[in-house]
Amino acid sequence: MSRYTGPVEKIERRLDADLGLKGERRLNGKSALEKRPFPPGQHGQRRSKISEYGLQLKEKQKAKFMYGVSEKQFRKYFKKAAARDGNTGSNLITSIEQRLDNVVYRMGFATTRAFARQITTHGHILVDGKKLDIPSYVVKAGQKIEVKEKFKSNPQVQRALELTNQTGMVDWVDVEKEKVFGIFTRIPTREEVVIPVEERLIVELYSK
Repeated sequence: MSRYTGPVEKIERRLDADLGLKGERRLNGKSALEKRPFPPGQHGQRRSKISEYGLQLKEKQKAKFMYGVSEKQFRKYFKKAAARDGNTGSNLITSIEQRLDNVVYRMGFATTRAFARQITTHGHILVDGKKLDIPSYVVKAGQKIEVKEKFKSNPQVQRALELTNQTGMVDWVDVEKEKVFGIFTRIPTREEVVIPVEERLIVELYSK
């Protein structure tokens, strides 16, 4: 399954969740989810009962679209999470949080994960001083993530950093805003990762 490239606000309305897909527009209260809090389409405002399978599928779709991963990638993450010790659902979320594009987003260098993925693939990100253009790269604790010197003054990057004054910064990164670099200090716990996803239902879906 290829990555979705259509209107992302339709996805948020269909899944009835703020997945952080519109960045500053969401922060300004202009997202379609706030204006039209019902699924898209002519029958969107009708209430319909959703099955157990439908609920499980919905949670998986939330996680996939929020982190911007394909079905194939998501299955790989799940298999690795299930093979590790501990809670499979927690392992799944914390492992995806280690993706390079997500860490770039968490450090405030991009307003959305999609833009973080774009600047990563375009070669604007350094990991421990070396260019790394693989969004799915697994960032390890202690690694330094930096925007390349020529791209640090990019208006979108600067605006993203400015907005962190409003949104705050997660506890597992240490960022020098002026120098546009940060350290991924540790892998977060599941409790620290605040996202609108019930991973328990995803585990149930894949365990059938």
